Amino acid sequence: MSNLPDESLPDHVRRNRARWDEWAAEYAQRAPAQWTASEITWGIWSIPESEAQLLPDVNGMDVLEVGCGTAYVSAWLARRGARPVALDNSPRQLETARRLQREHALEFPLLLGYAENVPLPDASFDLVISEYGAAIWADPYEWIPEAARLLRPGGWLVFLGNASLLMLCVPDATGEPATERLLRDYFGMHRFEWPDGPEVEFHLGYGDWIRLLRDNGLEIHDLVELRPPPGATTGYDYVTSEWARRWPSEQVWRARKR
Repeated sequence: MSNLPDESLPDHVRRNRARWDEWAAEYAQRAPAQWTASEITWGIWSIPESEAQLLPDVNGMDVLEVGCGTAYVSAWLARRGARPVALDNSPRQLETARRLQREHALEFPLLLGYAENVPLPDASFDLVISEYGAAIWADPYEWIPEAARLLRPGGWLVFLGNASLLMLCVPDATGEPATERLLRDYFGMHRFEWPDGPEVEFHLGYGDWIRLLRDNGLEIHDLVELRPPPGATTGYDYVTSEWARRWPSEQVWRARKR
């Protein structure tokens, strides 16, 4: 898959690869601190795992991270006894991940590819995880079935992205935070494109998520709606902490393969 020319990729995959290659330098600046953190933190509000408790005991697990970025989640999992494989659509993001692997003498496979078509055998993993990554940048009607294919019976799927409610309230214009008003339709949520950028995101309503997971043999264990603590800050401008204290800005689905 790593040798596929960009023009042969699906439209949204090609567009998102170009965009994330542009953004990679910014994320490379954050990556060293994330790779050395003693505890993984989740989402734009940096909620610690000890508080969120999103993961099972990963020791001894085969784990696939889909949309790994700089692979700091996979690095954290590897230090806790997991055997991660990290996949990302951006060659430049993976360059940062490889550099940090060398610096920290921590090896695990890094694959260039996209979550809708993973070149790995069925039932290869005990956990498939995405913090943003595939959770918002891959088509859920394609990557959720692929994740289910890759999971062993009893395996976990855990993915974090923007809350469905938030996406109804975020203006089209960059730099404008979510409002207290609904700005777009709830029914029919799927593909999101923005006026000022080529990237493509994917977001579903709650009922659509439930049906999609269940239709692919995944039993929903929890929907965690992350709430920032008072005074929390974020480097992202599409939502304020005041908004996120009142309504969910991030959601985590936890499901298990039957």
